[in-house]
Amino acid sequence: QVQLVESGGGLVQSGGSLRLSCAASERTFSRYPMGWFRQAPGKEREFVAGISWSGASTYYADSVKGRFTISRDNAKNTVYLQMASLKPEDTSVYYCAADRSGRGGSDPTTYHYWGQGTQVTVSS
Repeated sequence: QVQLVESGGGLVQSGGSLRLSCAASERTFSRYPMGWFRQAPGKEREFVAGISWSGASTYYADSVKGRFTISRDNAKNTVYLQMASLKPEDTSVYYCAADRSGRGGSDPTTYHYWGQGTQVTVSS
């Protein structure tokens, strides 16, 4: 059972930046595709960004493309989400997730392990 712990959320002004981190409890993390998702109150959980196990492949939701960057450091069992040019509509709880099947992708039902989430609030 992989445990994931997010950190780095907070309050930031529109146009600002934040970097989220997601630390995994086990070294098997390095075998798993990882994803970042977000969920705002009253809305469904939505895909933000994904990364292959090696980090060679990354993909993004259209709403964040060009503003957010996902990366990982397998030696540190950590995946990151660098967020820039933040907008009020980016306000949400952000979750990282791991897919033990190796498929990855944008469908949250693919992922097996989830963190507890970290709040990001962007003020206008």
